Amino acid sequence: MGIIDGMTTAAATGVRRPSVVRALTWLLAATAAATVAVDALNWWYAPERGFGLAVRSGWALLRTVGFLILIRHVRRGRAGARPLGLILAVTTVLAVGRLIVPRAGVPALPGVLGVAVLAVLCGVVVWLLYRSPPLQEYLVRHPSRLVVGRRGISWREVAPRRPPVAGWLLTARVAAFTYGPLTLVPCLVAIGTILDGRLLAVPTVVLWFGIGIGVSYAVLFSTFFLLRGKTWAGGLLALISVLVVGVDLAFCWLLLGVDGLLRDGVPLVVAAALTLYALRRASRAAREEPRDQVPAGAAATAG
Repeated sequence: MGIIDGMTTAAATGVRRPSVVRALTWLLAATAAATVAVDALNWWYAPERGFGLAVRSGWALLRTVGFLILIRHVRRGRAGARPLGLILAVTTVLAVGRLIVPRAGVPALPGVLGVAVLAVLCGVVVWLLYRSPPLQEYLVRHPSRLVVGRRGISWREVAPRRPPVAGWLLTARVAAFTYGPLTLVPCLVAIGTILDGRLLAVPTVVLWFGIGIGVSYAVLFSTFFLLRGKTWAGGLLALISVLVVGVDLAFCWLLLGVDGLLRDGVPLVVAAALTLYALRRASRAAREEPRDQVPAGAAATAG
């Protein structure tokens, strides 16, 4: 079976894919291709092709892998497709957009037009994921797992044991998972300063790299409990968001200057803002939920 398919029947569930799934699949493939094209265009017109541009261009190209994963999630009706698509669309525009801005002068017109087209494609992707009723009804499945039962061993969809997770919590989780990579990318760019003879920057770069790895584990720890309904985990993730932004912006300013602060700091700030907004929306929904529940224990049957 190819990546792009028509109105077919899902083998595992017998649920027919709505036509909008095929349209979104083509759109995601076009967005992935546009990401590669715009990245190549930016490299072609870049006045300086140094180590930093190579690292940032490589990170932008990795978005194509993300879009392929998103296509798989959409085709299989995974509930995590929405938050993944949102954060992938936002960070793709930022990752590619920062490449067209030169250190001096104005960006090349082809690069600007390419980023504009990419932004439109990403905007349509997010609109379909969050505003299309057929997609909202289709993207409800859970990942398949290996199950051992009386009938033997089988690979099938299994609902998680934890309580149902609000969509905004999934969004916060996916957005927070970008902290590690968004911290490590400018750290790798800063290695160029060492290659240029700034050996005094070595301890700072090593510390920055260690913080980037530590942030990934801290996010993994907090989101593990966040999805299991622990209220303190939301506060911990918010604290991690604030701290990682403060530390990363400081290192960007120290080692990469204003240029690095804008190119590498802004994407992290956007990801952190999205995480905090998602946590706030999830907390508000949790406070309003008891009012909507039917008294006398009837809420246990809801959902």
